[in-house]
Amino acid sequence: MLKSMTGFGRASQQIGELEVTVEIRSVNHRYFEFSCRIPRAYQFVEEKLKALCQQSISRGKVEVSVFVENRSENSTEVEINRSYAGAYIKALKALAREYKIKNDLKVSAFVGNPEIFRTKRSEVSEELVSEAVLTVAGQAIEGFIEMRAAEGERLYADIASRAETILKKVGFIEERAPETVAEYRRRLEQRIRELLEDAKVDEQRLITETAVFADKVAVDEETVRLKSHIEQMYLLLKADEPVGKKLDFIVQEMNRETNTIGSKAQNIDIAHTVVDIKSEIEKIREQVQNIE
Repeated sequence: MLKSMTGFGRASQQIGELEVTVEIRSVNHRYFEFSCRIPRAYQFVEEKLKALCQQSISRGKVEVSVFVENRSENSTEVEINRSYAGAYIKALKALAREYKIKNDLKVSAFVGNPEIFRTKRSEVSEELVSEAVLTVAGQAIEGFIEMRAAEGERLYADIASRAETILKKVGFIEERAPETVAEYRRRLEQRIRELLEDAKVDEQRLITETAVFADKVAVDEETVRLKSHIEQMYLLLKADEPVGKKLDFIVQEMNRETNTIGSKAQNIDIAHTVVDIKSEIEKIREQVQNIE
């Protein structure tokens, strides 16, 4: 099944005391590149996430975002830094006495001091966190793959349609090319007759010149190879494996054969057809850049 390198997946679930959300997105890249945004306390899961993604993704710049919240009622405790608080109050009282300031200390005066209160979160074992995150990540990857596959179907339809157009134009070139030789022979014979007036035309020389021209403009080998490349492309489009790199190579070969046909073209209709083929190949190349 053809897959795009662009995709997005998201999943959220509460597992035990943990509320876990995982988002995965990717864009085009020549190779597999992984990055992860995850709370510092849970960074031990990052390598496991990378390994999980690599099981389903071979190419693309992949970014995973993980959000973890402990929903337990006892997950957070606030402790008082008593030694600091005592010293802080003592200093304030001394300040009031020394400068004869009214001592109106209230609890609210200490709320904004981060040194007095310490927030402590209850820890969940690494094993439980890893299991929860990987479970939700697996769900996100399923949605991600589905989106990639749906985009892959669209790419398949577009590329196949353009390949069919190219085949029709190659067929036109194969029909038109022999006529080019016949036209050349007629023009050459007419020119010779005009130059020699009533003199007899050397038929053997005419045949030789025509044969040289025919060999020079022959595109049979190029059209056969071009059709062969398109046949290979169809096979790859239906393959159940990553084929982006192989398709990219085939498109290069298709372009090479088309350029050769263009350089040999001695007919305006063929030249225009070559331009059309190159335009379709370029559009295919752009789409291939999106394929895994």
